[in-house]
This record gives sequence, structure tokens and C-alpha cells, in this order.
Amino acid sequence: MTRPASNCCDQATCPTDLCCYGECQCSPPAPGDRRLALRALGLAATALAIAGVALPIVPTTPFLLVAAWSFARSSPRLEAWLRVHPRLGPALKNWEERRAIPRGAKAVAVASLPASTAMVHAAGLGLGVTVAAGLVLACVGGWILTRPS
Repeated sequence: MTRPASNCCDQATCPTDLCCYGECQCSPPAPGDRRLALRALGLAATALAIAGVALPIVPTTPFLLVAAWSFARSSPRLEAWLRVHPRLGPALKNWEERRAIPRGAKAVAVASLPASTAMVHAAGLGLGVTVAAGLVLACVGGWILTRPS
């Protein structure tokens, strides 16, 4: 898969396989150990994203974003695979192009927020923690609902 042309990436100092999509920033390859850690993070995030496709309570897009970010810095081959994957690629593309979250994912996410607040309360962490968590989750829900579908 080819990357979009960008006027801000100098091809002599920053090859296209290292330019971030739409951000006009180039990331140099990570050094040895860091590259392995980023690749492991990308693989773990990809596994969680795949789980998110099958399990309604596990989000897909955030894990895809982490995987794409880490693969862009550690493995252009794995990043390209992720972007052309028939199930994962479209969600990643929708987010990058339009910051869009699919309607079904929005519904599941917003419906799970009150359940998360209830679990915080059931854990016995106190009313203050429950209220604080509820307020944070309400803000998250509002943000999710304002994203395009």
C-alpha cells in the first residue's frame, strides 16, 4: 500500500515508509531493543483489536491506533499488513480520514459506560471515587457521541 504524498516529508531524509499518515512528521526507526518492544506492543494491540471485532465489550479502534503507531516505528511490513487487512484496515482508515467511529461501536461503548460506573461502585471504592469515575465516563461518552459515524 502506498502512502499519501506529503510536501513536508523530505524523501532524502525521511523515506515514505516512515512518514506518519496525515501528520507530516517522520519518525526515525527505533533502535534495536526499542524496536522489539514497539513490535511486541503492536502485536499485543493487534490481538486485542481482533478480540474487539468478536467481543462487543472490547474496543477495536483504540487498539488499532496503538498498533499502527507502534508498527510505523518498528515494522513497515506489519504496518502495511494492518492497513490492508480486510477487517481491521477499514476501521483504521475511517478513523484516520474522518475521525469516525462505527455506529455499532458507539452504541456498545456508550452502553458499557454506566456498567463500568456500577462496577466501580460495586468494588467499594467509595462514593467520591464512584462519582468521579462516573463524571469522567460521562465525558468520554459525550466525546464518543460527537464523533462522526
